[in-house]
Amino acid sequence: MRKTLTAVALATLALPLAASALDARAIENACNRSDRAGATRGLCACVQQVANRHLNRSDQRQAARFFSDPDRAQAVRVSRSDRDRAFWQRYRAFANDAEARCR
Repeated sequence: MRKTLTAVALATLALPLAASALDARAIENACNRSDRAGATRGLCACVQQVANRHLNRSDQRQAARFFSDPDRAQAVRVSRSDRDRAFWQRYRAFANDAEARCR
């Protein structure tokens, strides 16, 4: 009984960690699903590693949407919102670093 309770407790603690690990790969997943010819698994993994250094999870989810909706990126780029401007600065830093590191 005690072993069962311990196993259930550990599993309960591990579920949010597993979900956050999947959530943290938003850019990698979007990259792998994209129809871009150069989007290899290795490249997408590299881009995700760079994203982890530059972008929080919310930023990563927003950036991942750009793969399926490039017009959304343009809308954020030209937005006058302070929030969008701040995001775009973080996004450009990420994109520049990814371009330099992930070839």
